[in-house]
Amino acid sequence: MMACQDDLMKQEQLSNSIFSEAKLPIEISNNNGQVILSVTDKAGQKHIFQGEKATNTQALTDYSWSYQPENTKKPIVLNFTNDRLSIDTGCNRQGTTWKVENNTIVTTDVMSTMMACEPALMKQEQFSSSLFQKRAIPFELNTTNVDQPTLTVADAQGQKYTFTGKMTPEAKYQSEGKTVFLEVAPETKSCTGVAPQTCLQVREVKYDDKGVKTYADKNWSLYYGQIEGFEHNPNQRVILRVKRFEVKNPAADQSSQADVLDMVVEQELVKKPNK
Repeated sequence: MMACQDDLMKQEQLSNSIFSEAKLPIEISNNNGQVILSVTDKAGQKHIFQGEKATNTQALTDYSWSYQPENTKKPIVLNFTNDRLSIDTGCNRQGTTWKVENNTIVTTDVMSTMMACEPALMKQEQFSSSLFQKRAIPFELNTTNVDQPTLTVADAQGQKYTFTGKMTPEAKYQSEGKTVFLEVAPETKSCTGVAPQTCLQVREVKYDDKGVKTYADKNWSLYYGQIEGFEHNPNQRVILRVKRFEVKNPAADQSSQADVLDMVVEQELVKKPNK
């Protein structure tokens, strides 16, 4: 209980009056890259808090960016990390280094895996390579909608292409997450959480550093909720690599952890017995 100047004491009393309630209505918006938090106190008065303005680099790394060329089945997906740009072309994976300089994304030589693909995807791969191959790429970043920002990049001829952002799990949950392997059974089971529902059956699997399976739980467990990004197929047995994140301040009917699909490690079609 330190003694402070009168204006600071008044500010402290205001803070106490705002945050003395257990639950407060809030609104989060974005103004040209700056996050705005509006908090409504028990008297209905709104108080505005301004966050630090996000840098272009931070915004690029906080999202996965997708562009769907016309008449194609798969999008081109960009993932920016600290110094690497990974590009999923729908067939091969490409990569390059990157940095933001003078309002451009500066890349180096694009490296690629060498799988054979159908002609449409090969064409898409060539387009991606030409767009990001060793150049200073003019770009525009619009984060007005924090749930679906846009990244517009221009090719060497000035043609613009717009990618749509989806927040990465690491940014959403503010952590790197823990890697877990889960085997998912073809059959689901009825279960009851907050309400009756259908649950996946899962069991944990472990691998050593060489990718050799070293452990599989003998018992199946009911999985309440969803594995983000995973679509269950009743005719398949799969092993998934997921990233597990802690959920801060979960709601009463929400799990304290969230699993996000990273990749499918194994999958096997299962024949159902004839009835």
